[in-house]
Amino acid sequence: MAQMSFTLHTSCNLTDPVTLAEKEVLERAVAKIVLLGEQVGVGTDQMIRLLNSGLSVCDLLEYLAMRAGNSA
Repeated sequence: MAQMSFTLHTSCNLTDPVTLAEKEVLERAVAKIVLLGEQVGVGTDQMIRLLNSGLSVCDLLEYLAMRAGNSA
């Protein structure tokens, strides 16, 4: 199974406004997550429910990756 690693930028200030470039990157990332979910049989509504129930985004990505590995 492929290893995934995520890096948080320590200089990230959540009070700074999101730039247009950052917004575009976020939109592409979300679109890719939605596409992966569709490929492994997890709809957007289900992903939203998982996140609302306390699952982190990293945990959601690991869950989707695991399902992708199981369906290969």
